[in-house]
Formats: sequence, C-alpha cells, structure tokens
Amino acid sequence: MSESTLTLGDPQLALQLFGPQDTNLRRVRNQLGVAITHRNGQIRIAGPADSVRMATEILEQLKERVVRHAPMGPDEVADVMHQMMGTKSPAVPVERGESREVAVGNAARRIKPRTAGQAAYIEAIRQHDMTFCIGPAGCGKTYLAVATAVEAYRSKQVRKIVLVRPAVEAGESLGYLPGDLKEKLNPYLRPLLDAINDMVDYEQVKFLMEQDVIEVIPLAYMRGRTLNQAFVILDEAQNATVAQMKMFLTRMGEGSKVVVSGDISQVDLPSGVTSGLRDAAQRLQGIEGIAMVRLNETDIVRHPLVQRIVAAYDGTGQNPAHRKPPTPLR
Repeated sequence: MSESTLTLGDPQLALQLFGPQDTNLRRVRNQLGVAITHRNGQIRIAGPADSVRMATEILEQLKERVVRHAPMGPDEVADVMHQMMGTKSPAVPVERGESREVAVGNAARRIKPRTAGQAAYIEAIRQHDMTFCIGPAGCGKTYLAVATAVEAYRSKQVRKIVLVRPAVEAGESLGYLPGDLKEKLNPYLRPLLDAINDMVDYEQVKFLMEQDVIEVIPLAYMRGRTLNQAFVILDEAQNATVAQMKMFLTRMGEGSKVVVSGDISQVDLPSGVTSGLRDAAQRLQGIEGIAMVRLNETDIVRHPLVQRIVAAYDGTGQNPAHRKPPTPLR
C-alpha cells in the first residue's frame, strides 16, 4: 500500500474539484481503486502504488483546470483521465497544426477523441482510403466512423454516406419479429441511425435519406453495386462471412472511403463459420493504403464498469481493488 497528499491551498477549491455530490472524486476513486479523503485543504490518496501515483496526477491536472477556471463537466473529467491513464493502442502521427476534433457542422455537438487510441482511429480514417478497426464494445468504433463520414460529406470530400450492417441474429430468430422485411431489419440498422441523428438534425437526416445522400442498408443488399464518391461504413463486421467481406470490399469505387469496424469477441455467426473481419485483418495486413487500428478496453468511454466487464470476459483480469467480497447466500 502507498499514499500521497495533494495540497489545495484554498479549501474552497475542493467544491469545484470534486464536482456535484463528489462525482469527480468518485469517478477517480472507482476507476483506480484508491481511497481518497479530504480535510482542511489536504487530499489524501491511499491504495496500490501505481494507482495512487496515477490518481494523484489526475487530481493535479483537474486542480490546474479549476485554478484556470476551465470547464469541469463530465466530458472534461473523462478527457483528463483517459489522457493521463494512456492506452496501448497504436499511435498514428498527427500532422503539425492538424485538429483532432471532428467537424460535423453542429456547433452544439463537439466531437473529439477521448483516448490516444480513438485519436489514432480518426487520423487513420482521414489518412487512408480503407480503415479496419477492431475493438470491444463502447470504444467508439461506430460513433467516430459516422462522425468522420459526416465531416467528409460536409467538406465535400464525398457525395454520399452509406451505412451498412450484416443482418445476423444474436441468438434470436428474425422471423419471430413482427412486421414486414423493412420493419424486421430496422433493429439491426438502428444503432447507425442513432449515431447520425446525434450529429445531424433529424429533419435534415430525413431529407438526406429521401434524396439518397444517406443510405442505411443491410450488407446483403450491397451485392452488384459500385460506390463512387461515397463514405461507406461496415459496422458489426465480425458478423460478415469471408465471402460477404470480399463482396463488400470490392464495392469500393473512385473517390470513396471505406471503414470496417467490429468486435471479434462477439461473433454471432453459426459455429464453424469464419468471421470475415478476422480473416480480412490477417489477409490484408500490410497492404499499402489500408490502415489497421486495434482498440482495447482502455479506449472504452461508456460507464467505467464496461471496461471491467470486457476485461473479465477477455480473461485479462481485473484490479483486485475493484472487486468486492461476495455476498453470502442466506
């Protein structure tokens, strides 16, 4: 066990630093498994040595933001934590003066990477015509791909956006769902629509879909097409077969960008069927013009528990400080 002390100077700084009902404090404590106490302007941090060191650095960064009167909302706190905790994801160099923020044309919606891995992903898409991204749930694979697609359309790099998903059942039968084929497929395509509706006004999305500028379609409907001047995203690509993946990738036309994303730990294909994403990641590795980005649990930006859940299922372990003793059955 180790401990450190951080001096605030002005005890009133604690109110802003800790956030409403100590939400910032709890976030750091729960993420790193440390104990944090405050008394008379002194913050005491105790726990495993590495966690104490990291928690101290994060709190020092947050303290500097408070002193500078910089914004201290949940997004800003998350940004500081992810930057300080780092990531194992591959780095893609950012050219001097280049902004990492994704310009989606919505002044009320600023989209920027929260981890080094996410920044690498965005820059890979910008710098390559074809990008593969493999990572766990919650690391922004779909959301950031859609954001860069909107950015490319706004800047007139492409003329249309095509969002694609395999219609593969996750343990449930599609035939039992009510409605016609379009209504049956809607749940599979809904996440893509949710992402784009978060960046573009609903009425504008509706208009662009009517004008065929935005398409949201099942993977099976891609056969025989050639897409020029288009930004094409294949989401949940782990559920495409090898043949489907080849079919999809060869739809790419002049002036197009393609992003393929998925989580190879959540394949819903029948037993014995090879995932097209896994196959493509091996087959296409090293080909010039194709970027391969791998994200991991440190890039997850959902609830902190999601990181621990992913780590538990992947068998990568968990900080013992995050574990609570089991509740005895009565």
